[in-house]
Amino acid sequence: MDAGVLLAVVLALAFAFTTGVQDAANSIATLIATRAGRPGPALVMATAAMLVGPFLVGSAVADTVAGIVDVEPVDTVEVVTAALAAALAWNGAAWYAGIPSSSTHALIGGLVGAAIAAAGVDAVNWGGLEGLRPVGVFGILVVLATSPLVGAIAAVVVLRVFRRLLRRGTRRFSGPVRDAQWVTSAVLSLGQGANDAQKAVGVVAAVLLADGVTSSLDSPLWVTFAAALAMAAGSLVGGWRIVRTIGRRIYDLRPLDALASQTGSGGAILGASIVGAPISSTHVVSSSVVGAGLGRRRYSRIQWSVVRQMGIAWVATVPATALIAAALLLAWEILW
Repeated sequence: MDAGVLLAVVLALAFAFTTGVQDAANSIATLIATRAGRPGPALVMATAAMLVGPFLVGSAVADTVAGIVDVEPVDTVEVVTAALAAALAWNGAAWYAGIPSSSTHALIGGLVGAAIAAAGVDAVNWGGLEGLRPVGVFGILVVLATSPLVGAIAAVVVLRVFRRLLRRGTRRFSGPVRDAQWVTSAVLSLGQGANDAQKAVGVVAAVLLADGVTSSLDSPLWVTFAAALAMAAGSLVGGWRIVRTIGRRIYDLRPLDALASQTGSGGAILGASIVGAPISSTHVVSSSVVGAGLGRRRYSRIQWSVVRQMGIAWVATVPATALIAAALLLAWEILW
């Protein structure tokens, strides 16, 4: 394995680490906000579930990500390296600002920008949809655009079902509701591990294939384990700025709201992982929190300024990281 490939692998694992920082915030924010769990135990639970996720659900997401660009093997390492560097820079800026941003958007934008800079628009697999499975950039963008809506609608539906079932419930149900939040938070963490760690696996698989280390896009077991471990390590660090945004700044959640949000977003993320759709778990979870507020018809209590800020980041991420990655690739070619 030469130095360029090693650098790409290191950057991919760093990307998985920063994704873990963000995903820990996603999976435990509502659990902590409603005081159903303390930060320490919640982080340990989320970390364990994220570590297991990539091994339980399969590599469909990794296969989708690995097929985004189609460049010559000699260009693959440079394209992936530039894309990962751009995604890492964007993730760091979003974390510093406390804005729930999408690592998926950042990676897709970086790959597209770097591939176009290296070999033109034909180097990108624009694709579409094959049934429920996204193929190429357009297919992924469709899923990225619709998944937050799915998360919000799922939270609305689940909350209304819960409220109907518990309409005659007394305070004795508060304990089971809080306990159930641990289960749904674990499922959410499992889905995030299955979806997000596989994105790093996909780009490493593409690099190893281009370098001749492997003969197909089927990544070695050590790649999946390393990506899962890096993401789990990131979750132990935790993105507390983002925890505050999701858990408290969007909508003041009650335990039942949090349970509905976790159930809806966890189901959406797991389903996407099974069909090979790389989605933004950050935006699905955030939109499900908004859905909880909509489910109670408390529109005025939703902090729409925060939602708007997240929406701007959602729209800006792909073009911004595409430009950053293209600039990095061109600088690399000029200097070396």
